[in-house]
Amino acid sequence: MTKKEKALLVCDRLEARYPEAVCSLTYTKPHELMIAGRLSAQCTDERVNTVTVELFRKYRSIQDFAEAEVSDIEEIVRPCGLYKTKAKSIKEMCAAIIERFGGEIPDTIEQLTTLPGIGRKTANLIMGDVFHKPAVVTDTHCIRITGRLGLTKNTEPAKVEADLWKLLPPERSSDLCHRLVLFGREVCKARGPKCGQCPLTDICSEYKNRKDKQK
Repeated sequence: MTKKEKALLVCDRLEARYPEAVCSLTYTKPHELMIAGRLSAQCTDERVNTVTVELFRKYRSIQDFAEAEVSDIEEIVRPCGLYKTKAKSIKEMCAAIIERFGGEIPDTIEQLTTLPGIGRKTANLIMGDVFHKPAVVTDTHCIRITGRLGLTKNTEPAKVEADLWKLLPPERSSDLCHRLVLFGREVCKARGPKCGQCPLTDICSEYKNRKDKQK
C-alpha cells in the first residue's frame, strides 16, 4: 500500500466516524477565528473558547481590536498564557489588516503569514474554514497521528504540512485535519492511545511495529 492509498483510507474511515468536520474553536466571524487561532498557541482549545466569550463580546470588529488598549486585551486573555505577546499581536494583526488590506482578511497563505502572530497553522485554518480552500492544519493532533500512521517521518509542522500536501486530496484536506483533532482527543491520544477502539490499526505503522516487537 502506498502512502497516498493509506491517506485515502484514513480520510474515508475518519469521515465515516466523524461525519461533521467541525472546527474545535468557537467563532462567528472570520476575524474571530484568526484571533482564536492565535490564542490557541500552547493553550487548549477548551480554554480559548472560554476566554473568547468575553473577548468577542467586548471587541466586536477588527476596528475594535485595532483601537483597543493592549493592557485591556491582556487582562482578558491572561488565562491563555503568553498573554502579553498574544495581546500585542492581536492588536497589531488587526491594525495591519486595516492598514494593508483595507479591513478585509487576506485570502492567501503568503499574505496571512505577513500578519503579526499568524503562522502557517492559523493561516491554513483560515484558508480552510473561512475561504473554503484546500488547507493542511498541522496542529499537535495532526502531527502525532500522521506520524504514528506512517504518513510522515517529520515532526516539524512545516515539514509535516509539506508531506501531507503530497498525499491528501486537496478537497478533503481541511476536513481531515478537523477530524484528526476529534480522533486525537477520543482515541489516538498522546498518552494511552485506545488502540482497541481504533478503526485504523490495520494501516497504522506504529501499531504494526509494536505488535512485531511482541512476537
